[in-house]
Amino acid sequence: MKKKRILTGDRPTGRLHIGHYFGSLKTRLEMQENPEYEPFILIADVQALTDNFNNPEKVRKNVREVAIDYLSVGIDPAKTTIYIQSMIPETAELTVFYSNLVTIARLQRNPTVKTEIAQKKELFGESVTYGFLGYPVSQAADITSFEGELIPVGEDQEPLIEQCREIVRKFNSIYGDILKEPKAVLSNSKRIKGLDGNEKMGKSLGNAIYLSDSEEEITKKVMGAVTDPNRIKKDDLGNPDICMVAYYHNLFTPKEDVKTVCEECKAGKRGCVACKKQLAKNIIEELRPIREKREYYEAHLEEVDKILMEGTERARKVAKETMKKVKDAMMLNYFE
Repeated sequence: MKKKRILTGDRPTGRLHIGHYFGSLKTRLEMQENPEYEPFILIADVQALTDNFNNPEKVRKNVREVAIDYLSVGIDPAKTTIYIQSMIPETAELTVFYSNLVTIARLQRNPTVKTEIAQKKELFGESVTYGFLGYPVSQAADITSFEGELIPVGEDQEPLIEQCREIVRKFNSIYGDILKEPKAVLSNSKRIKGLDGNEKMGKSLGNAIYLSDSEEEITKKVMGAVTDPNRIKKDDLGNPDICMVAYYHNLFTPKEDVKTVCEECKAGKRGCVACKKQLAKNIIEELRPIREKREYYEAHLEEVDKILMEGTERARKVAKETMKKVKDAMMLNYFE
């Protein structure tokens, strides 16, 4: 039985944090163990340049950092192909072809694009770049280059997959039934809030715990987490429902212990400092195996580079097969 290709990826604009850990990374670990699936993970450096075009050093550095994060959590290169987007020229070529099949107005209506343009107002002002506006087209090329069938995404990314499906249908209506329509697979994982209570977690907000953080960094960040603002003294009655420390205990602490934490908080029997120290210890212990693996790969960077090179070579073979079908269908197979 032919395996279903799964395509996921990350933009290398920073190290991966615990939001990724509870979201996409755990999903990928489950999928790579399913014999029905053939997973591909792209490190989307070209896409990262759409809003980091003036900082290529940052993108280049983080390509390897993200790869190390993947390997540290248990992504197995024998089961999952990890590759670098910019080293697959077929994807860039497909992006050019697809750009003729989608209008600027349609891209501007894409809810995900509209939201992200609003978030990048400080970078772009009133002049959004062609590359940023058109990244759904590039993403469609990423997916179809590998005949991706299942694309695990959060709800906020669904409009991008729908745009890809539209491009596929348009292409097939003109050139024949060549491309596969991908299907979005919604993740069961919810978005993890930042330590400050913000719905979004990220480096720019300074509210994230990274998989590569040291014990000291984790402790310092947890000690600065937002708690119940109405609780001033240790014996004040607390409200764990508005406390980010209690929120994170639900992620890193056994359920029976979480119940005790919340009850003692409500009764004013547990101080915030003690509560934070326990949480920091729990996070450190859960992430310890990941940090230890990371230390290994940081000491063996040649092994990381070899994995990336082999994965990219494997991915390019698949992309070349797709491009051959596309060019034949578009009558661009000159001199054959």
